[in-house]
Amino acid sequence: MLEAMAGARAHINMDTYILDEGEVAERFAEVLEKKARAGVRVHFMYDAVGSLKAPKEYFDRLRQAGVGVCEFGPVRRLGRLNHRNHRKLLVVDGRVAFTGGINVSQTYASGSGVARAKPGKETKEGWRDTQVRVEGPVVAQFQRAYLDTWAAQPNCEPMAKAEYFPKLEPRGDKAMRFVKASPEEGSEMYSVLLDALESAKRRIWLTFGYFVPDPRMKQALIDAARRGVDVELVLPGFSDSWVPVNAGRSHYRELLAAGVKIHEWHEALLHAKTAVIDSRWSSVGSTNLDWRSFVHNYEADVIIEDAAFAREMERRFRLDVEAARHIDPEEWARRGQAQKVKEWIARQWEYLL
Repeated sequence: MLEAMAGARAHINMDTYILDEGEVAERFAEVLEKKARAGVRVHFMYDAVGSLKAPKEYFDRLRQAGVGVCEFGPVRRLGRLNHRNHRKLLVVDGRVAFTGGINVSQTYASGSGVARAKPGKETKEGWRDTQVRVEGPVVAQFQRAYLDTWAAQPNCEPMAKAEYFPKLEPRGDKAMRFVKASPEEGSEMYSVLLDALESAKRRIWLTFGYFVPDPRMKQALIDAARRGVDVELVLPGFSDSWVPVNAGRSHYRELLAAGVKIHEWHEALLHAKTAVIDSRWSSVGSTNLDWRSFVHNYEADVIIEDAAFAREMERRFRLDVEAARHIDPEEWARRGQAQKVKEWIARQWEYLL
């Protein structure tokens, strides 16, 4: 992302949910300031809640360098407090785009591929995440989503004029589609993922940092497993809050009974949001498999239909499974009463998680 921005000639449009003070944020600021002073149109949007701890001076500094800064959903607008901009988008010159789960945070300093822990030793440094870089005509869909979201914010200055939609030639043979979500329009990702699950014939491999499925999505996973599809989930063994993990675990019993295989990742905080289905259909983005992403948040994902890309996604999935702890159905049935109570309490709040 930094390399792409450093090469920008016309504009940089960036959107992040979390911005944490630290070395990573400093590196981004340096590039954004340098490009703005060189005449590149630079716009930076951040979520007010996700970046609540970010110092005001950071954004003032960007503004002074000529960067257009937009705070999404100021906390003072209480009526919109539950609607967060969870997207992680970057569009450079209208030709290169990024999306996935990565925020501007020092938690990524150790990289997505955290060193494998020794058996029995848990390491919780860094986050395990996935980001994708795309080129070609699909970039225009990223760009349109960014411009529309910025324009809809009443507290943000109009964007400076630039050539936001250059002519884009195909850059390969992969079929790609950008999908988005908003509280007003609903979740495109929900619909396309549900369709993919219901039509899957051989394999469904999902990795989600937050997993609190609604009844229809859960039933699609159960139905797929019952008709012989290999349904496997890589889910977090811990998170930044005990509530989402235990809300997700409250669904394990039904899934395991249907034949769904569940693996919990404990080596780092799992934050990726990816799917690969039937070795052909893949998704990478910001959408979690939970109520918040499908109902309350602004989200962004890219769908890729390509066998070669799917093979790479499957390779990544196998590595995660190898490093994860498999949930044995019989052992899970014998879990303690204290764990069951945690799951019950968390389940009561799943609509808001």
